[in-house]
Amino acid sequence: MIAHVSGVVAEKFANSVIVDVRGIGYEVQVPTGDFDRTLLGEPVKFYTYHHIREQSQELFGFSSLAAKKLFEMLITVQGVGPKAALAILSLGGSEIVRNAIASSDSGFITKASGVGKKTAERVVVDLSDKVGLAVNVAHASGSISTPAGDEALEALMALGYGLNDAMIALEAVPADLPTAQRVTLALKEQN
Repeated sequence: MIAHVSGVVAEKFANSVIVDVRGIGYEVQVPTGDFDRTLLGEPVKFYTYHHIREQSQELFGFSSLAAKKLFEMLITVQGVGPKAALAILSLGGSEIVRNAIASSDSGFITKASGVGKKTAERVVVDLSDKVGLAVNVAHASGSISTPAGDEALEALMALGYGLNDAMIALEAVPADLPTAQRVTLALKEQN
């Protein structure tokens, strides 16, 4: 599986970005926010979900690991495929979508292209408990959302921590330390 793609933006079209990685162009479908932030000729890194079907293979990319993890949760819901999950994440940042799901706002989810009322309600019912804990922890700790692009948080999630556990592990660790040191200290705190 292709876990991430790092390279230079070669082309952009219809919510897809062609990332040139040493002469090989990977077409990565991205949420609207990530599409808008990428600039031609600039370096980029996307955490990817490699979707393989019988007749095609597609890469879906996200600028943060938290967005990728939310995407993976969304596609576990019956009736939500990768395109619908991408449309849901295009409604706003991953924290906005996460908060909408946690607060059972199915009306917000129906704004996504190709997502009907029943599917939106299924998303809320299936995922509100899974994403709700992270939102409650964020509110309890005094911050409203996780910092976008927090590499230490993303590293802990890549090691198998849920968003909730990763946020708790990093609460006592100073944010101004290098990423590797923050991850090491967070892991020590959990043991």
